[in-house]
Amino acid sequence: MELKEIDVALLRNAFLSGAKSLDSKKDWINELNVFPVPDGDTGTNMTLTIMSAAKEVSELQEPDMAGLCKAISSGSLRGARGNSGVILSQLLRGFVKEIGNSEKIDAVLLTAALQRATETAYKAVMKPKEGTILTVAKSMSEKASGSVTEAEELISFMNEIITCGDETLKKTPDMLPVLKQAGVVDSGGQGLMVFVKGALQGLTGGEVEFSCEESGSSVKPSSGTVDTSELETADIKFGYCTEFIIQHGGSFTEEDEQEFKSFLESIGDSIVCVADDEIVKVHVHTNDPGLAIQKGLLYGQLSRMKIDNMREEHHERLIKDASQIAARQKKEEEEKKKAQPRKPFGFIAVSSGSGLSEIFKGIGVDRLIEGGQTMNPSTDDILNAVREVNADTVFVLPNNKNIILAAQQAAAMSEDRKIIVVPSANIPQGISAMINFMPDSTAEENLDTMVSEMSRIHTGEVTYAVRNTNIDGFDIHEGDIMAIGDQGMITVGKAIEGTVIDALKKLVDADSELISLYFGNEVTETDADHLKEEASRVFPDAEIELHNGGQPVYYYLIAVE
Repeated sequence: MELKEIDVALLRNAFLSGAKSLDSKKDWINELNVFPVPDGDTGTNMTLTIMSAAKEVSELQEPDMAGLCKAISSGSLRGARGNSGVILSQLLRGFVKEIGNSEKIDAVLLTAALQRATETAYKAVMKPKEGTILTVAKSMSEKASGSVTEAEELISFMNEIITCGDETLKKTPDMLPVLKQAGVVDSGGQGLMVFVKGALQGLTGGEVEFSCEESGSSVKPSSGTVDTSELETADIKFGYCTEFIIQHGGSFTEEDEQEFKSFLESIGDSIVCVADDEIVKVHVHTNDPGLAIQKGLLYGQLSRMKIDNMREEHHERLIKDASQIAARQKKEEEEKKKAQPRKPFGFIAVSSGSGLSEIFKGIGVDRLIEGGQTMNPSTDDILNAVREVNADTVFVLPNNKNIILAAQQAAAMSEDRKIIVVPSANIPQGISAMINFMPDSTAEENLDTMVSEMSRIHTGEVTYAVRNTNIDGFDIHEGDIMAIGDQGMITVGKAIEGTVIDALKKLVDADSELISLYFGNEVTETDADHLKEEASRVFPDAEIELHNGGQPVYYYLIAVE
């Protein structure tokens, strides 16, 4: 196949093909972690980013080049998650900025777009690190620049560029020692190559079928409000609470609804069956859930199936339409906030764990975003949270180094209020920053103080290894307990308490006055109390504070100051 120009239809096909390719291999990309902790989310973050853009692209009907470019740029930007996702969104943003005013793309314009993509991505990162997705992207743009004068046919030209990208990807372990130690290439670079190769397939293949399924779809009753007052009972006649959603695609008529309700009444009680244009939400108490499921399959595909044995859960309350209740409560809260005058400063913190969230609320945080090491909020998540804070200036505490870039991107996009990102790389730093905020100081003075104070503390995170490897000179085996500090691995052990004490011995010095321990959801209070006693014995000159953080992944978070 000979191809000398790419028009808008081909570009759309290539983009969606690349998105599908990335989505299909996200789990494999997640496995390319350079650190033996359960934070394998590069593939997930890049996929969520690209799928946000793909959803907008797939909804376009006969777009022109400008409209397609806008959908790619806007969708990827607002869906960006984690460092890898933000960088990918910037690569896409730079690429489409270069081609947005053209009708067709030839080798010269493609080269210019690759160069602008690389430049845009590098500018988005405060301290670009070679051996990453940035390096892979740069090598492909440089290859294009060196070959463009000889290029007319695009497929062979792009194959040369991709070959160069693959060769650079193989060299990333030589650029980043941590990659070589773990025996993997850079996961972000690998994700980029998967996307680019998928895009090339879209240029040479047929029409790409693409769909983005919505999550958390709400169902509106077909008429009025569903009365659930009779759905709670202590006298259980039908033992199984059965729930599912039917995705009928618009073919569920009023006659179908009445027929299905009649059938459900014949096999059970406490029935909720409400429909909208696309789905039906079903709830029934019955002694034979299979009958309800089989009947539901006649109307469409099923999802979110849940069956509970109510004879084992006597006090179970039937679930009301949670999405409607949440939406109403959110609207009421927003109206109350709008009625109040804006305060000068507001605060948003990323947190995981009920205990940590309560701590942040107690020291003045207005809005919490659920997230952390394995769940990075997107740029749009942060912007939405900012809109809910009724303040002129909003401080954002990412509390994870992989969220800082998304927060900074949100700050750059905010139009109606000022966003200041405090670059907290972990929870203890975020807590320290909040404690040292002074209401009478300016925003700039507070930022300086918060950054200065949180840099004074030494932190550690205690978790377990998911594979055998060698990091920072430590031989690590699957299941080992690791303490990871500000600059890398602190210590490795076989037992949680012993590893924490050993880590503290390396963090505590003669000037240390306070040790704060935040225990996670897999640690019992008894074990945490015992650790505090042992720490008090080993470090008699330091004050020991113990908090129930309730965080996942990490047994303990440590702060020494």
